[in-house]
Amino acid sequence: MMKFGLLSAILEDLTLEEVIDFCAEHGFECTELACWPVTGGAKRRYAGVSHIDAEALTPERAAEINKLCADKGVAISSLGYYPNTLDPDLEKRQAYIGHIHALIDASAMLGVNMVTTFIGRDPKKSVAENLELVKEVWPPILEHAAEKKVRIGIENCPMWFTDDEWPGGQNLMTTPANWRKVFDLLESEWLGINYDPSHFVWQQIDYIKPLYDFKDKIFHVHYKDIKLFPEKLAEVGVMANPLEYMSPKTPGLGDVDWGRYVSALTDIGFDGYSVIEIEDKAFEGSFEDTVAAIDQSARYLRSFVA
Repeated sequence: MMKFGLLSAILEDLTLEEVIDFCAEHGFECTELACWPVTGGAKRRYAGVSHIDAEALTPERAAEINKLCADKGVAISSLGYYPNTLDPDLEKRQAYIGHIHALIDASAMLGVNMVTTFIGRDPKKSVAENLELVKEVWPPILEHAAEKKVRIGIENCPMWFTDDEWPGGQNLMTTPANWRKVFDLLESEWLGINYDPSHFVWQQIDYIKPLYDFKDKIFHVHYKDIKLFPEKLAEVGVMANPLEYMSPKTPGLGDVDWGRYVSALTDIGFDGYSVIEIEDKAFEGSFEDTVAAIDQSARYLRSFVA
């Protein structure tokens, strides 16, 4: 059976120990730990959080973390870090890639053997041009992942929410068509998908069929919802900034049919890690609001996730 947990980015003010305690107290079996660099992290919402300093991790500290998790009954599903590894700024690109290499080492040291991230994209370049960048940037990363036996799950978020990300966003692996192109280019058993249905909703893509089509490539799963506003979409059209016609919501408060989604996951025999991702502005007033969003999401999803 799949394991049920929480992405730790929403608990940015808690220490690792407090995050693991929180997950245990709230009945979660696992957590995807946000692992941005300790210094110089991203400034966007829900990013820049670091619950493990991957670049400073030692075998001794890894053993302490594993004991903590074992004692509390909370597994680490993945080390999560979501930068743009194809950033047109080469200095930034190299820094992002370097940290992914550090995460691969840390994930192996912890025995987690999973890193969740983006493939990246130069927003100003075409898909074909970005595939050439993928061919240049990603083979060394995947060679390192293969050497350490660490799987890399790419989330399907387009990362187009601000004007500087126009027109292509900062992540190429956003559609089934692009998944096929990247998987054909990078034939690696260590590269797969961190599946988030919400990003297909606002792109108006079927979010159920790809589960069956790519069942062998689904490494990790997110539970995040999206609410579309048809009256706004009718006014601005699909070429507008997506936040003009949609909003991230907690699971159950948006347009994802979670019964169909979880049913499809059981159909394909997915028995990996699945985690709630909270990105709902309606629950950002206080830490108590955040906890309420987490608890509400968990109660709702537990009616589907055994």
